[in-house]
Amino acid sequence: MISQCNIVTVLRNGRTILQESYCTQPFKIANITEDKKESQLQLMIMTASPGLLDGDDHRYDLKLLEGTSLKLESQCYQRLYHMKTGAYQQMNICLSEGAHLTFIPHPCVPHEAAAFKTKNTIHLQNDCSLIWGEILTCGRAGSGESFIFSKVHSLTEIYINQKIAIRENILMQPNIKSLAGIGMLEGFTHQATLFFLDEKKDMAVIRKMFYDKLAQFDTIEFGISIAPVNGLILRIFGYKAEQLFNILKSIGGMLESEKNSEG
Repeated sequence: MISQCNIVTVLRNGRTILQESYCTQPFKIANITEDKKESQLQLMIMTASPGLLDGDDHRYDLKLLEGTSLKLESQCYQRLYHMKTGAYQQMNICLSEGAHLTFIPHPCVPHEAAAFKTKNTIHLQNDCSLIWGEILTCGRAGSGESFIFSKVHSLTEIYINQKIAIRENILMQPNIKSLAGIGMLEGFTHQATLFFLDEKKDMAVIRKMFYDKLAQFDTIEFGISIAPVNGLILRIFGYKAEQLFNILKSIGGMLESEKNSEG
């Protein structure tokens, strides 16, 4: 089933508001902004579906007009159920000049025989900032379903002024390549990725902030890379989906606070 979710934000009197929204089953868009006087708009994409089923095709289209700021949240864990042909998700995102987006969705949990591909295409213009997260898990480890899905393929491409800046391509096929081996997860079961791009920020300072935060945890391994543009790429390996989700949310909150204090 093809399902669509479209969002357009616009700046009005210093506040970001929802200019246009359109969604089909099973999606619903909820405004969860607590303080209606805040400049940032906070939206949650809700769904009546328990997860992605075989043949599902989810398509998201987000346009953030000039100077707008959006914090987008997911409702719950993204479960990928038993499949024969697979499911697909596509997110097309465009940030106009001076726009900001934060999106750290709940972890993706592939069940037995799940086959899933997701493609994220993000276009930024000048003076934009982006906080973008992703968490992929081994499946329902507590039910004995560790790495018994068919395939999970996640492709993220980030462009700045139509020129590609970052391309992240993760392909996991446990039946073809063991994910426990060298060069793969090496014993870990969960991985998280965070992209942070902001041309105004001192990334050396932000990198130290990341390191000080993550060094508190002794059950994870992490790496922080300087992006080819002014930004950072963070990768974390661990064993618990909730822990990685909380870490990314905490880091995202720190970055949001930095941005708000700047304004």
